[in-house]
Amino acid sequence: MAKLLAVKPLSLLKQESAEEGEHTLKRSLGPINLITLGIGAIIGAGIFVLTGQAAALHAGPAIALSFIVAGITCAFAGLCYAEFASIIPIAGSAYTYGYATLGELVAWIIGWDLVLEYAFGAATVASGWSGYLLSLLEQIGLIPSASLARFTTTYGNDLYLYHGKWEPLASLPMGVSTVGLTHVVGIFNVIAFLVILAVTTVLVIGIKESANLNSAIVMVKLGVVAIFLVLGINHLIHHPELLKANWHPFIPPHQGPGAFGWQGIVAGASFVFFAYIGFDAVSTAAQEARQPQRDMPIGILGSLVVCTILYILVSLTLTGLVPYAELNVAEPVAVGIDVTGVAWGSLLVKVGAVFGLGTVMLVMLLGQSRVFFSMSRDGLLPKWASDIHPKFRTPWISNIVVGTIVAFLPALLPIAKLAALVNMGTLMAFGIVSAGVWILRVRHPELERPFRTPLVPLVPICGIVSAFYLMLNLPLLTWIVAIAWLIVGLVIYFTYSTKHSKVQQLALTEKQTTTL
Repeated sequence: MAKLLAVKPLSLLKQESAEEGEHTLKRSLGPINLITLGIGAIIGAGIFVLTGQAAALHAGPAIALSFIVAGITCAFAGLCYAEFASIIPIAGSAYTYGYATLGELVAWIIGWDLVLEYAFGAATVASGWSGYLLSLLEQIGLIPSASLARFTTTYGNDLYLYHGKWEPLASLPMGVSTVGLTHVVGIFNVIAFLVILAVTTVLVIGIKESANLNSAIVMVKLGVVAIFLVLGINHLIHHPELLKANWHPFIPPHQGPGAFGWQGIVAGASFVFFAYIGFDAVSTAAQEARQPQRDMPIGILGSLVVCTILYILVSLTLTGLVPYAELNVAEPVAVGIDVTGVAWGSLLVKVGAVFGLGTVMLVMLLGQSRVFFSMSRDGLLPKWASDIHPKFRTPWISNIVVGTIVAFLPALLPIAKLAALVNMGTLMAFGIVSAGVWILRVRHPELERPFRTPLVPLVPICGIVSAFYLMLNLPLLTWIVAIAWLIVGLVIYFTYSTKHSKVQQLALTEKQTTTL
């Protein structure tokens, strides 16, 4: 049992973070890169994909309150992440932090969980991306034929051609009959499949190139969000009857488990929590930051504050423009901007969403490959997962393997199921990091902490409790998949990882030396 709880020495972690050379990750990211990396992951899925679905299925117009609940939980975790990232500036995020404080078995569980989280996260965004691309093509007159439309959505999903647009049944206006409408059934989402492969190629080429591309697109994306807010708020000012109709009642009455009322607000917070894993992804790039002790807290907390404010503003505007019941679609912001009737604004928002969601996929797949990289370097996964390309200095095999597997997920699974499956990993990671900061303060109070989490242990306790509370509000399917994935992971851990763990080998060597 002692072996399973072996802690990775902080001295070893600091040694790894100081390594340089062709077999290590290249330190090329500054504070602006890190903030935009976080914004690139956070601003995208939450605004462009999940806001509408969370409003339609869980909270109604009160989805803005769901974002506040989720943001508060993130603030507790974000402060703890910032302290860890300043102490241990190394790739791996919550996996590495758990290894340093709670032991190898806990680290394996959270690392294995993060792999699932980032995979389903990238897949969810790819599904939303294909929806926005299809909407953009339709707006400029490039409407796919029935034979092609089958390959723009997941298997078994029904699409109807309505007013020149292919629409799922859920997004057709109330009272519209499907009789006489051209109808196709989805086979395979080729668009989502190909975009994951394209993002994987960018990541293989190099982190600096990826980060610069991300920074440029994030600027465009923030501009697009600003356009949506200006046009949407202006439309609501001139049509206050829309706001009165769509925000009444602001908190719809309770209609069942996780639907409306206060329970719906909490369930909505659990649902949209996926949208906040951007600052978690920032911490996975710690080993590629030029001055991680200073820049990592800036990147983590800066991106979190900016994005939470934008989420609240966008969710209020969107539910004001469109009845919440009609927002259960892959491209809710496109539906919202169309209400304004400003054609150029609608076109810009859809173009921005297409590019913006691309950066989210980039950060998700970056985070997953870096967790793989860290676990492999510790001997818990095969060596190929940490092989560095001699020219690009990236974990290229890990990127290719992960990207290829992830590409099939959005091509086959509907977006609502993908999104629900992500949040368990996110919340578990936040809880473990919060606990880890508290434990490290007790065990190693003497450590230099360039950034210190305030009010310890109150902030870590709030982080643990709020994360666990939101986990309890996740759908049963999420728990089933998480448990099944955990069982698979434990089989790998006990059959492979325990035999190759470098930390356990180091502990055994030290024990033998002491005995002699």
